[in-house]
Amino acid sequence: MIWIMLATLVVVFVIGFQLLTAGSRHAAQRLSKRLQLPPVQVESMLSLMGKEAAKEFTDYISSDNETHLQNGAMVLLIWQVLIVDGSEENSQRWHRILSQAGFSALISRQQLLLALGFLRQLEPDSQELHTLRELYNARFTLQGIELEGESDSSSNLISLSEWRKRH
Repeated sequence: MIWIMLATLVVVFVIGFQLLTAGSRHAAQRLSKRLQLPPVQVESMLSLMGKEAAKEFTDYISSDNETHLQNGAMVLLIWQVLIVDGSEENSQRWHRILSQAGFSALISRQQLLLALGFLRQLEPDSQELHTLRELYNARFTLQGIELEGESDSSSNLISLSEWRKRH
């Protein structure tokens, strides 16, 4: 009789856990599938973001908005290149991954600010992120960083605080 109660408890726990984490797992899998990466890369970033930021991130990329998915990919790129491995080879690898997925492989100023918001628990240095953006973009384009006014007028990005107000 005790075994039946324990088995029932385990089944309820497993099913409850699956239901509670379904949204974040689905969002992580969607991004991983688009980038053709194992989900562990996205999930490891989510685990280090902190609970609140990870929920915001998964809610953000869960929508069917292609721009949000690209921005999520850029947050992953920034995390991988800044936190995990800042080598030239890793930068080239991520540039290739983003290009193959059909995303722009250059980091915009708005995407950098979005990454600062999502990665806030890791307390990234904003100057270090700006330097990363300059170096990364300069590696893969003749112009380096796009003209500041040029990206602002045609951008589909919204600030993290504006997105929070809407949701």
